[in-house]
Parts: sequence; C-alpha cells; structure tokens
Amino acid sequence: MKKIYAIIVLSAASVAFSQKPLDKVEPAFWWKGMKNPELQILVYGKDVAHNEVELSDGVQIKNIQKVENPNYIFVTVNTNEINVPEFKINIKKGKKNIDSYTYELKQREPNSVNRESFTSKDVMYLIMPDRFANGDEKNDSTPDLTEKTNRSLPNGRHGGDLQGIINNLDYIQNLGATSVWLTPVNEDNEKVYSYHGYAQTDLYKIDGRYGTNEEYRKLSRELNKRNMKLVMDYVTNHWGVSHWMIKDLPTKDWIHWFDEGEKGFYRSNYKTTTQFDTNASEIDKKYALDGWFDTTMPDINQKNPLVLKYLTQNAIWWIEYAELGGFRVDTYPYNDKEAMAKWAKAITDEYPKFNIVGETWLNTAGHISAWQKDSKTGEAAGYNSNLPSVMDFMLYGDMPKALKENEGWDSGLTRLYNVFTSDFLYPDINNVMVFFENHDTERWNEIFNANPQAYKIALTLISTVRGIPQIYYGSEIGMRGDKNKGGDADIRRDFPGGWKSDKQNAFNPSAQTPEQKEFYQFSRKLLNWRKEKDVIHTGKTKNYIPQNNVFVYFRYNDKESVMVVVNNNDKEQTLDLKRFAESLNKAAKGKEVISGKEISLQNSLVIPAKTSLIIELQK
Repeated sequence: MKKIYAIIVLSAASVAFSQKPLDKVEPAFWWKGMKNPELQILVYGKDVAHNEVELSDGVQIKNIQKVENPNYIFVTVNTNEINVPEFKINIKKGKKNIDSYTYELKQREPNSVNRESFTSKDVMYLIMPDRFANGDEKNDSTPDLTEKTNRSLPNGRHGGDLQGIINNLDYIQNLGATSVWLTPVNEDNEKVYSYHGYAQTDLYKIDGRYGTNEEYRKLSRELNKRNMKLVMDYVTNHWGVSHWMIKDLPTKDWIHWFDEGEKGFYRSNYKTTTQFDTNASEIDKKYALDGWFDTTMPDINQKNPLVLKYLTQNAIWWIEYAELGGFRVDTYPYNDKEAMAKWAKAITDEYPKFNIVGETWLNTAGHISAWQKDSKTGEAAGYNSNLPSVMDFMLYGDMPKALKENEGWDSGLTRLYNVFTSDFLYPDINNVMVFFENHDTERWNEIFNANPQAYKIALTLISTVRGIPQIYYGSEIGMRGDKNKGGDADIRRDFPGGWKSDKQNAFNPSAQTPEQKEFYQFSRKLLNWRKEKDVIHTGKTKNYIPQNNVFVYFRYNDKESVMVVVNNNDKEQTLDLKRFAESLNKAAKGKEVISGKEISLQNSLVIPAKTSLIIELQK
C-alpha cells in the first residue's frame, strides 16, 4: 500500500495552487429560478479566509463558513433574493479590495425542469470515449495534462474524444440506440492509466484530451436534436489523488482516514452487503464504505455536509449546463447511503423526470432491489434510497451460465427464469437496467468465441425483457477482449475505423466484414423494432418455466402481445403450443420480427437449434 498520507497534507502551511487571494470559484456560475434557491459558493485562494468577503449590488450573504484550511471560504446566498444578473465577489483586506470575481446568474432554458430522461423506452449505448473515435487530433495531448497520447500502450491514452463521438452519431442512431452513456470525461490528470476517467481531478472541467465543456454540451444538444439523450457517468465515492482539492484539503474529514495501518490508508474490503446486513460488525462496514477503492482514488466522505453540498450542486450544475438526460452513478453501494439518499432526492426534487441508475454490483435481487426508491427490502432495513433505477447484476451474472449449461433443476435457462421470479422485489421493475456486459466485465463475444448465435440470444433477451437494455460499444460488430489475459485494456479495444490510420472502418456498414455484418444487421433490426414497441417498454410479462432448455415468455398489453422463444439446445425443438394457450389467446399466426416471416401458431412450433424467435401475435 502507498503511504498516501505523506502526499496529502492538511495544514495552514499547505501549498495552495495559487498565490492569489482568489484563484477558484465553484460553481463558476448558476441559474435563476431553481426550486431550491440556496446556493453555496466555494471561494478558494491563498489565505482567503484571513480576509473579508463582500458582495456587490446589495446582494446579501446568508452564511459564511470557514474551515481549518484558510485557503477556503464557503459563501451561501439565496438566489431568489438576488435581482441582478451578475454581481461581484470582492475579497477585501480592511477597506482595500485585493481581488474580485464577477458571478453570473443565468436564465434557465425553457422547460428545463421537465427535461426528459432515459426510461424503458430507451436503449443505452455505452462508450469509453478514449477508445471510440479520434475526431480531433489536435487535442490528443495537452501541455497542462500529464499523460500524453500513446496508442501503442494498451493502458495509455489513445486519443478518442467528444468530436469523434459527434462524428459518428449517425452510426449510433442507425443502430437503434436512443441514449448514450459515456464513461467519465471530466479531467483525470493522473500520471498513468488516466483514460478510464474514474480518478477525476476537476469535477467542473471536461478533460482537455476529450475536448471542452462547450463540446460536451454540443454533444448533448446534437443528441437531443435526434430525440436521443446524453447520460453522464457520475462518481460520488472517490476522486483522483491528484484532484486539486485533495492536494489541498478543505478539511481533513473531506476524505476518509484510518487511525491504524499505512499512514491512514486502507483499501475497501468491497463487501457492500454490509450496508443492509443487520448483523454486520461495525469494523467490516467501516472498511467496506470508508476504505479507498484504490490507492489513487481517495474515498470521499459524503457525511460531511460541505462535501454533500458540493457533490449535489456539481451534479445539478452539469444537468442544467449540459442539458443531460440522466446519470449513471459509479460504485453506488460504497457511498454513505443516508447521504446519497439526500443527494438523489435533491436532484429529483429539482428535476422530477430525471433518471439516475446506480451501479449496484451485488448478486441477489434482494440486495439489488434494496437500493431502488421505495423498495420494501430497503424499507425493511429502515432505508429509502430515493434512487430511481438500479442495475440488474443478477441477470448479468446468470446469463452466460444459463447459455453454457445443460438444463437442470436450477441450471441452464432455468437460471433466467429464477431471476425473473424475483421481480416482485423491485418497486419499479421497468426502471431496471439490463445488460450482459460493460466496460468492467469480460466481453460477451470472448466468452462465446464470437459465436453470433450466442450474441443474438443475449441481445434478444435484454431487448425484450422488462427494463432498460444497455449495450457496450463494439459488441454489435462482434468485438472481443479477454480480461483474464489482457486486463481491462483488452475489453476496451479501439473501435475499428475511429482513427485515420485504421485499415478498416466498421462505422460504415458497407465496409464491415461478413462476420461483423451478421452481428450488426441483427442488432440494428432488433433495436430499431424495439423503439416503437410500448408492449416491450411497459407491457406485462408472462413466464413459462423452461422445459428441455427452451424458455418461452410473453410481453403483452391491451393492444398487442409478443411471444419470445429461446432454444439453447444444440438441436431443434418442437413446442406443443397447447401449453401456451392462455397467452396465445387463440392467435393462429404471428410475424417473426427478425426474418419477417409469417409463422403458424396452430398445434406446434419448431425452433431451430441455438436460436431465439420474437413473434408478434396476429389474430
């Protein structure tokens, strides 16, 4: 373990980044007309707390809070009481004005409070920006950021950026995705391994190697023009060790320390089940929640009211500024759960339609569902998260096993059925994210040796069951990656065609290989069909217990019904349709979505080996 405490020093003698009385103001500006009019402004500069703060134009200070580090002052104002579009924050020494900052209160965009967010109508496309496409080679390396682009390094910066994503929005839209989740794009100025973005060093600034704040907002607006949404990957649990505030902590308890061990640092034990274990020891809970996620990622203390306010305002700032369509929140159960309930409520109070999905990496529906708002399992532990959406890691974990196993009492496709029998635990089952891989997991096409049939079954499942399907860039063209042998870098390969020097451009369907085409064309057909299917978005489900390793379920509403059949056998199977009479409801035929063929639903149905069928019932 590194002796991190030797690097992070909190004292009046800490080295501030500026010798100026006023160096940073966060948030840099705000908006009039917020539901919560209280604004807390962080003012940072060399010994700023030894001076006086005065606001111009008659703007009243509601509260000034000083902390043990004299380089910080927290100034609270009521924006409802401010009648000017801008005012000055003046730093005064006696009667002398020694520095000032012009603070702007902007007008909100019309109807911003009712901004649409991702729902079960959407398909979310997950991109790791550094590995997707390089649209602006001029920003590959910047003087003010330590790590330079070197595409030959698997764990280095490769040069993908926001402009590269903007350049390929036609591809994403044509695929059938309707929202885009980017792994973090805020500044991550660590010396190495910074491309993933989870060790952020400035929460108000887009990393210069991706572009600018303005380009990030441009991406969001370009998506909105297409009725698509931008989802920010938000990190509340930890920051990078090189974050400017970590280098000059406002208070020692801004982050978590341990009295024992290597100078105050201990790694998390990662046992977040302790959050709801009524019999858990306090020491185990402490190591799970207060332990650092990694040596380069100090653990943030959300219990500190100043920290919580900072995180809340920063989240709202990005929603308003970038016109976001949602958050995915990293490592959700590692945070202080009571503080995070306040964080989520503050955001959804301000934006009632705004969706937030937490990375709830747990293995059972009981544990996962406890994190969703109004959950009865959470209530049993005396807790309501206020978190609208969670990730179905139980389905993710069981999908590859289900397809690799023979059928048994609790094996094979029965695993999937067993997952869905726990749906009653979720207060809003349609607002659960479903997926078979992401940027942290083994690539599905690696697990199944780029077998298109296995991919088609997996995509059929997440596209037709309840919830919000999430797909990972490149899977739609069969991309592989072996995490066990190649580490994270191998499951985060560059998308072919994203760089000028690439020999092949898979963004162009006509340039795809025959193998890539099979993956892509199936994906495009299925996902575009799903866009208009309310029966899939919000319909009810009827499950039939798998038999002979064939799983059948129906999605239905008052207007239509869809039959989904998954045959995981190496041989074709014949279904006796009498068993499904209650769901077929005398339908004599149906149309298979992918092939477009009409299928008879009288008496029996033959399902080819290793195949999934999606059949729209017809009277």
